[in-house]
Amino acid sequence: MTVSANAPNEREFFLDWLRILAFGVLVIYHVGMYYVSWDWHIKSPAAGAAIEPWMRLFAPWRMDLIFLVSGAATSMMLRRRADGRGLPAERARRLLPPLLLGVFVVVPPQSYFEVVQRFRFDAGYGEFMLRYLTGYNGFCAAPGHCLILPTWNHLWYLPYLLCYTLVLWGLVRWRPGLPERLAQRLITLPGRGWLLVGPFVFLLLTRALLREHFPVTRALVDDWFMHAQYFGVFFLGVVLARAPRAWQQLADARWSALLIALAAWALLTAATGRVLPAGAPIVAALSSFDGPLLRSMLVSAQQWGAIVAALGFGWRHLRRDGPARRYLTDAVFPVYVLHQTVIIVLAAWLAPLALAAPLEAVLLSGATLAVCLAGFEIVRRVDWLRPWFGLKRLDPQPAAQRVAAW
Repeated sequence: MTVSANAPNEREFFLDWLRILAFGVLVIYHVGMYYVSWDWHIKSPAAGAAIEPWMRLFAPWRMDLIFLVSGAATSMMLRRRADGRGLPAERARRLLPPLLLGVFVVVPPQSYFEVVQRFRFDAGYGEFMLRYLTGYNGFCAAPGHCLILPTWNHLWYLPYLLCYTLVLWGLVRWRPGLPERLAQRLITLPGRGWLLVGPFVFLLLTRALLREHFPVTRALVDDWFMHAQYFGVFFLGVVLARAPRAWQQLADARWSALLIALAAWALLTAATGRVLPAGAPIVAALSSFDGPLLRSMLVSAQQWGAIVAALGFGWRHLRRDGPARRYLTDAVFPVYVLHQTVIIVLAAWLAPLALAAPLEAVLLSGATLAVCLAGFEIVRRVDWLRPWFGLKRLDPQPAAQRVAAW
């Protein structure tokens, strides 16, 4: 095992590990979505509020961390080319084939099982695909609330990342050296208070000002609240990658950030009455102050505190390379592409067995990871399949020297 140095042009292995762990959490989180009361594609007969507090532990920050790490990876890609030349084409080659494969091959089973459960569709998968491919607009829960077909479902991250890369490319072409200049200013700021306060204020303001007016859609064209937050942390990742000393500052703040995140989560959870009895004094006290601004403050504190803690602990403990990191770094993209369809198909197959929910959830999680890794094992060995799952064509270059595409 080797430990990465903190040189500005050297790969930060801890970011690879954080990406691996973040997407691992995403897989388990999507298994959890089958068992909570929140809207999702299909629901377990046992769905309810029991695990929702634990889902809320990860919900506010899991995708923000992924976008921040993606920004850092994009920053490394920019380093290899002057003024960003060739970056849009490289990113498009890596993201568009998986998106196309997803929309037309991987995602349709998700929508099929959704219409079977939600709309009692019984005409078979072939008939469903005819409707899917022709943009059928008749699966409606209410007027104006129809299932959009075709769809990218969980693959929304790919077009968002592509668009953010194009915006970054435009900024760098307009102002060459912008990330370096911002990184230089960042590392000269006194103390580490900006790490906890600056991004928190940004996340709070965007949430307070935009959340009510722009509900989350994952549809790209109208998702302005999420664009503000996701591009904000993406661009911060770009800058942090040019300021390696900032990682040490994040590590110094990791315990404070973790405590802030956990305290905010505990207060939000208590306010819902999901853990403490509804009549408990703290619940009543929190409920009396549970306005939109207070909730935005707590969510933003949990959101940024958790990200700082993840980056800080990651830098402190995960700066190591080895066969496991190289293998899992390549596996992440194919597993991401496959995982939600695998979850939904396996859940539909397990449902008739009427297993106890905890046992079923364990089996579903384990089987999903096993099937996805098996899929990766096939994909990585078939050269023409690799680009369709976000992997480069086979070449003699050592895997340790490749820069992650996202």
